[in-house]
Amino acid sequence: MEFKDTQAIYLQIADYINEQILLGKWQAEEKIPSVRELAVTLEVNPNTVMRTCELLQQQEIIANKRGIGYFIQSDAVKKIIAAKKAAFISNELPQFFRNLYLLDMTLDDLKPYYATFRQNKLNGHEN
Repeated sequence: MEFKDTQAIYLQIADYINEQILLGKWQAEEKIPSVRELAVTLEVNPNTVMRTCELLQQQEIIANKRGIGYFIQSDAVKKIIAAKKAAFISNELPQFFRNLYLLDMTLDDLKPYYATFRQNKLNGHEN
């Protein structure tokens, strides 16, 4: 995983885990890879992964079954989507609307691009 300088690594790992859940690669009630496994896979310190797990536990995305590992909560997808929507609306949407305004574009202008994007995703293409 390639990390950006603009956000703390443990938050980027949380985004990665959330994405795996949203993409259906990790299912509700399923055990996620161990802290050590994730640390090796992502090439980070296990303490960083542990910090991520503590955050996701506080957000009730994952739960720790002592001695067994971390498991995805049954309503994790719903909680992730709600949090991501709120973050998008407050952090990204204002700049997006500003750009539309400055470029004299409407949401209708974007519909063909969004349709193409969705079609590519449905066909299994990345991007």
